Amino acid sequence: MNAPLRQPIEPDAAAGALIADQAAPLAKKARRARPARHAPVETPAGDAPFGGRLDSDRRRCRGAAVNPSGRFEPTALEAFDDGWESLGDLPALKTDVRLETPRSVITRNESPDIGFDRSINPYRGCEHGCVYCFARPSHAYLGLSPGLDFETRLTAKPDAAAVLERELASPRYQPKTIALGTNTDPYQPIEKEHRITRSILEVLERTNHPVGIVTKSAMVVRDIDILQRMAEKGLARVAISITTLDRKLARAMEPRAATPERRIAAVEALSAAGIPTSVMVAPIIPALNDGEIETILERAAAAGAREAGYVLLRLPLEVSDVFKDWLLRHYPDRYRRVLSIIREMRGGKDYDSTFGTRMKGEGPYAWTLGRRFELAAKRNKINVERQRLRTDLFVKPLGDGRQLSLF
Repeated sequence: MNAPLRQPIEPDAAAGALIADQAAPLAKKARRARPARHAPVETPAGDAPFGGRLDSDRRRCRGAAVNPSGRFEPTALEAFDDGWESLGDLPALKTDVRLETPRSVITRNESPDIGFDRSINPYRGCEHGCVYCFARPSHAYLGLSPGLDFETRLTAKPDAAAVLERELASPRYQPKTIALGTNTDPYQPIEKEHRITRSILEVLERTNHPVGIVTKSAMVVRDIDILQRMAEKGLARVAISITTLDRKLARAMEPRAATPERRIAAVEALSAAGIPTSVMVAPIIPALNDGEIETILERAAAAGAREAGYVLLRLPLEVSDVFKDWLLRHYPDRYRRVLSIIREMRGGKDYDSTFGTRMKGEGPYAWTLGRRFELAAKRNKINVERQRLRTDLFVKPLGDGRQLSLF
């Protein structure tokens, strides 16, 4: 196995040689192991190395180019129409899905930086492969790599809806908005098959429980029927993450997420259905996509979004190495500039986890980003009003499909 990359990579000849030397054995191994380009992957039952089922449908491309633990070189992913016209120029990947039955699905937090105190993540890991994803280090808790493993060795919670119903039935439970999509995307491609997110929404609708969704997938429009009924009661809202409108940058940075055009179309469809829809310009990466703030908000407002927010790029733990490697491969001419500005806004470090500043950064550059965002939002009549979801309609489940009146 290859040694993990631990030191910051600088864009010089030595660094390039190091990356090439480490990548070559993995690439050679992948070429030997890769199935025929158009052949399905046949795997006998029980042979999945992660203890679960192997998806045999094809998808292509990846976000991370490195796998720090050196555990696993993937080869194919489940097909999903995400708006990209051609996937043929990208290497095949394989998604390995393990099924898990959790004792609880509601995760609590006390962070002052976010507007909710509870969330549900139907999946661990994310097929979208966003190279900047701050959730990558969470895969280390499973003994897996935050690199390629995060994108290809996933965990699904098929009983999440039943577990949620039991938690909502607790005499001690008090309703507040539950967030979906805070760690990994609830509408990543495997949701098409597993439908766990939809089953969770069915429980929340049945109990009149408020929900807020964050996603960068156009698949959310599949559930407009449920979300529209909930929105009519003041119980649902959706935020679509739009990082860039540049197809080339989106393809490189968020390789298996929906195209920017599909996300704008999703904003339009949700808004037209009466579902409160906002846009997250996240993450903002200096010298890479920060010039698009005004354009994204203009397009979002035209599509019907009435609220918006932004988050500065976060590089905690292993995300820093994964992102630096990607940046050096795709935008070597911007490498030093991007990292220099990031460190300027993070007290000289790649990341500062201090509450109050970790989402927006500090210093003149961070201040300028904030003012630009505010002015663009004002110009497009975004964030004029903030909607609060209702909790007074909540009906506790009895555990047998019936509900008590109120709580």
